[in-house]
Amino acid sequence: MTIRLLLVDDHAVVRSGIRMLLENESDIEIAGEAGKAQEALEAVAALSPDVVVMDIGLPDMSGIEVTQHIKQKWPQVAVVALTIHEDEEYFFKMIQAGASGYIPKRAAPEELLTAIRTAAAGEVYLYPSLAKLLVKDYISGGKEAEELDALSTLTDREQEVLAHLADGANNQEIADVLSISPKTVARHRENIMHKLNLHSRTELVRYAIRKGIIRP
Repeated sequence: MTIRLLLVDDHAVVRSGIRMLLENESDIEIAGEAGKAQEALEAVAALSPDVVVMDIGLPDMSGIEVTQHIKQKWPQVAVVALTIHEDEEYFFKMIQAGASGYIPKRAAPEELLTAIRTAAAGEVYLYPSLAKLLVKDYISGGKEAEELDALSTLTDREQEVLAHLADGANNQEIADVLSISPKTVARHRENIMHKLNLHSRTELVRYAIRKGIIRP
């Protein structure tokens, strides 16, 4: 199978360099080039490429927006981002837009070739250092979900006690405000620490700030 490729980059020198890299690959055919977003969309419509190598920094529209348009209108077309941007913001936005690959321009040529072939096969290829961001975000998201689940197990009264504890109040002060006994406050406090898997007031305060229960 020959992979039909569209190169999208606003720098002709970059497109020329990619073309030189790919022209000796027997399984890759460069179907066309584009230097602007609108040209890219017109080229996808006219040429029906299998893979689009997409720069993010285009003059008339970001490569992220172009990718969104392509995936909405031609979902079978795979997009591989080739960009100078390696920060989380661009990376996550491009993946959310539907890109099947993300490669920094500093990467070795073999990385781009692998990304193109992987995307053409219907899979996703991420540059190793950027793949770590995705794993980190997934793990972080999992922890946040666990914490939200734990918070939802607190009763209304326990949530009230939690807010006062995080704000620095002691058992007697909380008892006075809520019109309950200090012993009842202590019992609520014990339940809260157990349900949220917290072990000190410091952890409790950090948790309350992270969840927006109190402001730092």
